[in-house]
Amino acid sequence: MALIKSISGFRGTIGGKANDNLTPVDIVKFAAAFATFIMEGKKDGNISIVLGRDARISGDMVSNLVCGTLVAMGVRVIDTGLSTTPTVEMAVCDYKADGGIILTASHNPAQWNALKLLNGYGEFINANEGQKVLQLAEGEFEFAPVERLGQCTKDFTTVDRHIDKILALDLVDVEAIRRADFNVAVDSVCSTGGFVLKKLLSALGVNKVVSLNAEPTGIFPHNPEPLPENITEICQAVVKNGCDVGFVVDPDVDRLAIVCENGQPFVEEYTLVAVADYVLSQTKGNTVSNLSSSRALRDVTEAKGGNYQAAAVGEVNVVAMMKATNAVIGGEGNGGVIYPALHYGRDALVGIALFLTYLAKKQMTCSALRATYPAYVISKNKIELTADIDVDYILRCIAEKYKDNDISIIDGVKINFPTNWVHLRKSNTEPIIRIYSESGTADEANALANLIITDIKALIGK
Repeated sequence: MALIKSISGFRGTIGGKANDNLTPVDIVKFAAAFATFIMEGKKDGNISIVLGRDARISGDMVSNLVCGTLVAMGVRVIDTGLSTTPTVEMAVCDYKADGGIILTASHNPAQWNALKLLNGYGEFINANEGQKVLQLAEGEFEFAPVERLGQCTKDFTTVDRHIDKILALDLVDVEAIRRADFNVAVDSVCSTGGFVLKKLLSALGVNKVVSLNAEPTGIFPHNPEPLPENITEICQAVVKNGCDVGFVVDPDVDRLAIVCENGQPFVEEYTLVAVADYVLSQTKGNTVSNLSSSRALRDVTEAKGGNYQAAAVGEVNVVAMMKATNAVIGGEGNGGVIYPALHYGRDALVGIALFLTYLAKKQMTCSALRATYPAYVISKNKIELTADIDVDYILRCIAEKYKDNDISIIDGVKINFPTNWVHLRKSNTEPIIRIYSESGTADEANALANLIITDIKALIGK
């Protein structure tokens, strides 16, 4: 059981003791802290917050607690019910609300839930804002008297408006998708993607859909993180049903993984690469991903005449870099596509619409499209240390050893070699260094990671 307090929200396992898990006591405290934070920025004290959730078993309970707490703080709550993370983000803007709360633990297992916090732009709050909310959560709260209680209104139309805005995008070609007559498989991991993607695909003119795990029961049929090892069911279903492509989303529908017609994973690192390739073919400009994402995006961007920048890990950091560089497309290698023409947030729905448009226009199979991109493989490793070891010292030593290479220290240490790279990041909650490496083959990526692990062991005397 666990409770993790971070700058972007509060995540924990349901049940157990307060302050050790995400219990009702903790949920009320965190919701009140966020409301207090929002109120401090408003002179008139009248604030509104958009609320939405994924289909986790605990979702209804958590939602009732959050909504009741916000009303008790004097907040107007717009409850969108079962929704997606990008839908709630866009609803904040639609309502001109002061903030938003998304109740989802994203790809974490069913026993987890979380309060993810949005600012008035429908974007995740930044580090300074998150630190302030953390401080407020440890204090006392002043709830509203009876005459100033807030109210809760429900709006279950936000998903439809989200889809309408996707259809209105210049680069989404519904007619091309309809003419392609795609047969599409979808795995929604028994969360809100089940009904949301059904609406999206119907609106896009996709009439042949094989739906897996579509009922939003919150009982995940497999590990909900859309990694190749977790999506074997849809890989088999794509081949069995003669599908042209398969789509897998996580419980809150902000990450997208793709399966080729031959049943092979497109690999989630390449979701952003393919979508960016299409966007850059139509709109000249720059791209951004995080330091742990594939070099393939840089290669595709430069081939199209744009500039690529790497941001620190975390959606809020990627968005900040995208704004600073006027990027036309960006995101994260975990299948997170951020398309600013729609909104600044990871969005599997717009990712599907853009990918299907590109596949229709290219008139090639999914596997053939995948083969057009540089072949890279990422190896993800970690080394566990003891609590007495100075992790920052270890990172400084590694940076010094490889100082003659292209190095970034904006988020841990990333060493760029001519044909591969390795990125070291320390955990904020435990004495662990995560080591991501990328090269042309799995063996080469693993060898690079093992080289750095050996360096670290030498420093700590193992």
